[in-house]
Amino acid sequence: METAKPGPAFEFRVLGPLTVVKDGVELPMSANRELVILASLLLNANRVMSVERLIEAVWAGSAPPSAWRQVAICVSRLRRTLGAGLIETSSPGYLLRAAPGSIDWLRFTSMVARSRTLAAAGSAEAAVLLLREALALWQGRPFEDIRGLRYDVARMEESRLEALETCLELEIELGRHHQVIPELLALVAESPFRERVRAQLMLAQYRAGRRAEALRTYQETRRYLLEQIGLEPGPALRRLHEQILRDESALMRPMGESASAHRAAGVVPCQLPPQVLPFVGRAEELAALDAALLQDDSGPATVVISGPVGVGKSTLALRWAHGQIDAFPDGQLYADMTDADPGAVLDRFLRALGVPACDLPGDPAEKLALYRSCTARGRVLVVLDNARDSDQVRPLLPGGAHCRVVVTAEDPLDDLVARQGAHRAFLAPLPEEAARELAGLLVGASPARAQAVRDLVATSCGNPLSLRLAAARLRSRRASPAGQPAA
Repeated sequence: METAKPGPAFEFRVLGPLTVVKDGVELPMSANRELVILASLLLNANRVMSVERLIEAVWAGSAPPSAWRQVAICVSRLRRTLGAGLIETSSPGYLLRAAPGSIDWLRFTSMVARSRTLAAAGSAEAAVLLLREALALWQGRPFEDIRGLRYDVARMEESRLEALETCLELEIELGRHHQVIPELLALVAESPFRERVRAQLMLAQYRAGRRAEALRTYQETRRYLLEQIGLEPGPALRRLHEQILRDESALMRPMGESASAHRAAGVVPCQLPPQVLPFVGRAEELAALDAALLQDDSGPATVVISGPVGVGKSTLALRWAHGQIDAFPDGQLYADMTDADPGAVLDRFLRALGVPACDLPGDPAEKLALYRSCTARGRVLVVLDNARDSDQVRPLLPGGAHCRVVVTAEDPLDDLVARQGAHRAFLAPLPEEAARELAGLLVGASPARAQAVRDLVATSCGNPLSLRLAAARLRSRRASPAGQPAA
């Protein structure tokens, strides 16, 4: 029998000039519109890109009436160049099938994620080696002169800078402060507004015995920020400056030592309440949470689960959170926000993350800056249950690109969606079949209880809380001694 021939091997390079290599041979790619469409599909590999988004990427708001037809023509040409089967038509647009290892951008994000796991496990040296390997994939600025992809480029560039900052910070922890100073000086020149980089430079200079230079770096930073945007340096940078002035011994300890010691003692915060059981249905809603919170690892993400009282918002949030504990090795923080003061919740979160109570700043802005510093490089899940409004949630959003937040609220929190880019998930009542399954699990599915199940489903209208309360009352009546009414 004839053996099927393997398909062509592709390599896509987008971390620099867009290059396509097929079976070891670089393909000619010259038409600008085709490049834009290919770039968009590659950045969203194995996900459907709508025609509308492709049009926006190509024409950036000034599309001609024939835009749909022109996109179809470009896709047809790409298929001829790349071969059949790589680009699929999938409503409402197109999908590019590619192995994650064939796209350098996906390799980069995967390696950065693995390095974070290594760093959290205490393997700083291995994490640095992996980050350096990931950063070496960059061969220039991606997609130059493609205006429609400027937001994607900004996101990618932010991921590169964050990976480089993390790498340099780990190297400082490993005692290589002398070696990283030249690279930090170059990074400050490249990104002068990034205060984290300036703080790293100050710390490296101080540890290298160059205290005067560290203080001068702070003064130059303060002068630059005041001249350019009229603002003083942030709380974290001001605090570091004061520590250097006082020659605090803590500056010579590896950064994050207290939190590391906290974790070494076996205390990684896992504050999730128990799941509400039994749990039925909601497969589509759980899949939607996976898509919003797990698929894209290049930036922070928040989901607001809204819906009427008793519809199961908290139950769904906890079900998803418990199922994804391994994805957040640095902790899972939980707060019931019913009448809660965000400042008090923030204090609890900071203590859970290893900050001693005596080290909590009194200033709310400094406290928030410390919280975001503690979560900046970790994989932390934050569940804020029963939130009242966006103002109650916003001070508790972590700072890390790899942190995730799940909020439950009756109100859809449109302001949080608009300002923070949160995803919205509206929870509807349970479908009749799922409600019937839940009722059967709660009161028993025997033929003798079939009528009770039907009554529970009918009276609850798919509201899980109403159904659970009614089932509990029914069980209570059955358990009461003969002649004695249930309480």
